Amino acid sequence: MGAWSWFKGLIVVQLLLGYIFLASGFLVSFLMLVGMVIWPFSKTLYRKYTNFLSYALWSQFSFLAHWWSGAHCDLYISPEDQQMLGKEHCVCMVNHTYEIDWLMAWMMAERHGMLGNTKIYGKHILRYVPIIGWTWYFTESIFLQRNWDEDKKILEKSISELVTYPDPFWVTLLLFPEGTRWTPEKHAICQKIAKEKGYPEYKHMLLPRTKGFALSMELMQGKIPTVLDVTVGFPTDRPEPSLMDAIAGKKVTCAMIVRRYAIKDIPSTEEEAGKWLRDIYKNKDNELIHYKQTGKFQGRPVIEVPRRYYDICWYIFWTLLTCVPLFQYLAFVVLSGSVMHKLIVMAVIVAMVLLMKWMIRFTEVKHGTSYGLEKKEKKTQ
Repeated sequence: MGAWSWFKGLIVVQLLLGYIFLASGFLVSFLMLVGMVIWPFSKTLYRKYTNFLSYALWSQFSFLAHWWSGAHCDLYISPEDQQMLGKEHCVCMVNHTYEIDWLMAWMMAERHGMLGNTKIYGKHILRYVPIIGWTWYFTESIFLQRNWDEDKKILEKSISELVTYPDPFWVTLLLFPEGTRWTPEKHAICQKIAKEKGYPEYKHMLLPRTKGFALSMELMQGKIPTVLDVTVGFPTDRPEPSLMDAIAGKKVTCAMIVRRYAIKDIPSTEEEAGKWLRDIYKNKDNELIHYKQTGKFQGRPVIEVPRRYYDICWYIFWTLLTCVPLFQYLAFVVLSGSVMHKLIVMAVIVAMVLLMKWMIRFTEVKHGTSYGLEKKEKKTQ
């Protein structure tokens, strides 16, 4: 292990990374809250304002991948499709097989200038997660209640707002149709349902949820032109990486294959759109099976997209802004602070550690939602 790897593995350094994210994140959240006064007068100006701020925050994740952990991703995509990335509104549909598949998607989004205006479909509880959830809320992500009657209304209202984004202010809407991360237990239940209903059976995927997808495609017709089908795979010759691995500076390697579909070509009825999505997921499953067997995806060339320097520049800015006053205050506490000052510092450190651990839990497979699976299993009994 080299000195740099040893340094990145130090707990105090990882705590400092967490401090920078929390301090900058609370500032960004406050600025977005204040910026809401702009919305009644100009939605476009508000959106440009929050896009700038959200990139300033999200770029810390791409910095973590690009520069801290030295992540490498082979991008399998046709040259024609690659040329369109970041140049149109799109829905980015990703398999939810791993703990940090989203981080790899964000890393490639940054390289194509898509990161700042990336939004998500997420469960409603995420909007209450400090900093991350708040930022998604201020940037108009879609939060679902997991109740179809309510979710139908939410989708209709949210998408009607999103399609008003003007060209060329491109929106990327990140969608995980499986709705939860892959686990053996969830996979077994999905396999049972697939056999009973005659659906395709998957080895590395869960059954995608089709109602919300079908309605979204219907509402986006003529306004958002593209679905990007993204399949992410990690090498099988090493343990699957976690967010903590990236924070510790461990190198992450992955591959992803991207296929581009026109929304106008997706069937308009719920039943046909559902079948289309399940067939796409069968193809994704086959692609991931091939990748796990060979270490490569097939059917598309690998295109090298270089890192940009915006995220590291932002990280240097945040480091200076947050760490200079921190070190000044810590020097004061150590040299002349009272016992009360020292106790306050210790309490803040403990609170920060607990908050970071709680936020990281949302990326872990074992803490993923089991939404819908119990209900589906009961229906088949």
